[in-house]
Amino acid sequence: MCLVVVLCFGTGAAAATQQSLIDPATFRGPAADQRAYRLGDVLTVVVLETTTARSQAGTDSDRSTDFSASLTNSHLPYNAHLSLDGKHSGVAETTRVGQLSAQITVRVTGIEPNGMMRISGKQSMVINGEHQSITLSGLVRTEDISSTNTIFSNQIADADVSVAGKGSVSEAQRRSLVTRILSWLGLP
Repeated sequence: MCLVVVLCFGTGAAAATQQSLIDPATFRGPAADQRAYRLGDVLTVVVLETTTARSQAGTDSDRSTDFSASLTNSHLPYNAHLSLDGKHSGVAETTRVGQLSAQITVRVTGIEPNGMMRISGKQSMVINGEHQSITLSGLVRTEDISSTNTIFSNQIADADVSVAGKGSVSEAQRRSLVTRILSWLGLP
């Protein structure tokens, strides 16, 4: 009596892997760290940006010049007085304030040699017929990502945040062609 047992681990394991619903190369269990760390992962950016710029200049000058002359001759006394006064006061001030508050989910599009992740994303929405889009890109350190897979926009290196709108509100704010030409010519 002869018993032959053949075990083929190579083909059986491959067949079992092909039938699995879970890819072991990309699977992360529920207890694993869920923060973004590889290409294609997503990350939520909390955009809280406020910019304030102020420039102020002032000029004051006050000048006064006085000339007096008196001539007397035997027939007619002649007195002349000339006075020049000048005063100039100028004040200029410019103030600009910008504020942006949003949340946008971006994708990891590249990983730098030093481990920093390049991120990029766009969010579009329509509010009352006004199309608005926010785009964001930059570099993120993995240690700055919170356990909830979020990061603040001020922690993004080389951050490029852009907000654009198109619709009736944006068109109403755009200056007319005549106004732009007059402004270019330096006319009010």
